[in-house]
Amino acid sequence: MDSVKEYSRKAEDLIDQLGQPIRPYVPAIARFLIVVTFLEDALRIITNFSDQIFYLQRHRGFPWGISHFFLIANVLTMLSCSTLVIARKHTEYAAIALLGVVVTQALGYGLIFDASFFLRNLSVIGGLLMVVSDSLSKRRQLFAGLPSITENDKRTYLQLAGRVLLIFLFVGFILQGSWSMSRFVGAIIGFVACVMVAVGFKAKWSAMFLVLFLSVFNVVVNNFWSVDHAHMQKDFIKYDFFQTLSIMGGLLLLVTIGPGGMSLDL
Repeated sequence: MDSVKEYSRKAEDLIDQLGQPIRPYVPAIARFLIVVTFLEDALRIITNFSDQIFYLQRHRGFPWGISHFFLIANVLTMLSCSTLVIARKHTEYAAIALLGVVVTQALGYGLIFDASFFLRNLSVIGGLLMVVSDSLSKRRQLFAGLPSITENDKRTYLQLAGRVLLIFLFVGFILQGSWSMSRFVGAIIGFVACVMVAVGFKAKWSAMFLVLFLSVFNVVVNNFWSVDHAHMQKDFIKYDFFQTLSIMGGLLLLVTIGPGGMSLDL
């Protein structure tokens, strides 16, 4: 056991050294990736506004005017709040507003009972909770000389909820699709890494592994750029691609700020 710990420590030191040049930029990259699905969704609504109006009115029963307000409010919220998250301005309010977008879109488009959509959005919400936790951490550092027990407790619970929700994407991965030996092996490895993230054991390195795993998975499975423009699944594949990027951003933020107080890494 001591030799395993020693090898683990050496591996962590090596990864730290290799990642040192990009470490200052990782938090900014993580925040951008977390909101990239909202930015892409806003652009999609703008460029396909008439199609979106037709769908909401014809298939979802939205009255004229309400459908316009629903889409415009979503676009403005996603663009403004995503910008605030990236700029670290009013981050908590921006993240809460984006969480509201996730809920209202699920209800508005009738996807609340779609298992894949539901699990993916739980992971996106996990990323947003990590953003709020990071914001509380910065506030605590700013007022380091003042009592901050409440803020520290909030951060601890948010980090716990965030890292647990982040792994729900892999639950969807396990439940969907046909099984093969490679899929079985990938599911087992991913499951072990997810458990380690959820309980906070070597959570940073498990999260980094999941980021690398998702990078390959996203390019191989959600390669929307290779799908014909007229293909009916192209928009869904593109949506999955950017949602996966957002989940990767949440995992990267976990790598940066750590699993928090309620973890086995302590």
